[in-house]
Amino acid sequence: MTETGFLDDNQETIQYLKKIPAMEGFSEQDLETFLRFSEIRTYKENELIIEENSLDDRVFYLISGKAKVMKNGRELIILRRTGDVFGEIGVVTGIARSASVYAAGPTSCLIIRTSQIDNLDEENRLSFKYILYRGFAEILANRLKKTTEELMEAKAEIAQNE
Repeated sequence: MTETGFLDDNQETIQYLKKIPAMEGFSEQDLETFLRFSEIRTYKENELIIEENSLDDRVFYLISGKAKVMKNGRELIILRRTGDVFGEIGVVTGIARSASVYAAGPTSCLIIRTSQIDNLDEENRLSFKYILYRGFAEILANRLKKTTEELMEAKAEIAQNE
């Protein structure tokens, strides 16, 4: 794993972050602040990114590569789009990670330690939490919609086979 640690207020990085859907609500100044409690890490193929049942405050945004989500040793999904988010459920609920995530080839992620948001002044803290959690809500709503559609298809298939 390669760590870049603290990211400088780099205009190129900020322009790149603006392309990530979850970051669209942030101004350039917000993104500069945001980068102060973020880091970019690069993982090797099959390297563990998140361990199932672990506890922490990190949210991951896929920058490049692919991330394989595993539950009880079974592959659930491979994330491959820039801006795909993982680790948000543990942050929202405060419970242990529900799945492991591995790099599926060389993979880079923007990592946010959400507890660092609490160190901001009140106005920025509320703004950042609002934008971040609104993004989480959209992601989770889309996942729920997809899961519901898959459940309905599975029920229809079972009904046909009875």
